[in-house]
Amino acid sequence: MTTAYRRCNPFAHVFGRLVLWFTGWRVEGRPPQVGKMIIIGAPHTSNWDFVYLLAAAYYFRISIYWLGKDSLFPPVIGSVMRYLGGIAIDRSKRNNVVTSIVEHFDSTQQLVIVIPPAGTRSHTDYWRSGFYQIAKGANIPIVCGFLDYRRKVAGLGPTIIPTGDLTNDMDQIRAFYEPITPRHPESASRIYLKEESGGIPPRN
Repeated sequence: MTTAYRRCNPFAHVFGRLVLWFTGWRVEGRPPQVGKMIIIGAPHTSNWDFVYLLAAAYYFRISIYWLGKDSLFPPVIGSVMRYLGGIAIDRSKRNNVVTSIVEHFDSTQQLVIVIPPAGTRSHTDYWRSGFYQIAKGANIPIVCGFLDYRRKVAGLGPTIIPTGDLTNDMDQIRAFYEPITPRHPESASRIYLKEESGGIPPRN
């Protein structure tokens, strides 16, 4: 059984380091030495998030996949996005993305997927719970990836093992992200899942 994630190629690693160096960003943390994991991509309020997230992943030598709406994958550009690890999701169809991704995790020993739970750059009252459902269904850890624009730091925070106690697990995630500053704070989504409240929006 493997104990380490799939590593990106050396060129990607050098590219990631150069991007961070040229933009004045640095990294913190380290990835857990496991073959499979979900990395949270948060906070997500800007198109620049993708650039820094990808650079940080390459800095850590992680070969990642990421989920994006199918409109991000037009002809030609879509090929580039897939080469960079993009997986197109058609939100107009009633397809069970969670089940499909869990099956992918079950069928391989090395797979790292980055998921931005907000699902949009605009403010929302809830994070989407797919990242948690996938991790719990595949019995893999959730790693708190972050972009702190105030400090210009991209990195990896704590590793959360889903216990099934949703509120307790989310409390740990909320506590970690509370001091993190997004590029556009007014657009930041609440770190809350509908399943925690029965669909009732949380108060400020």
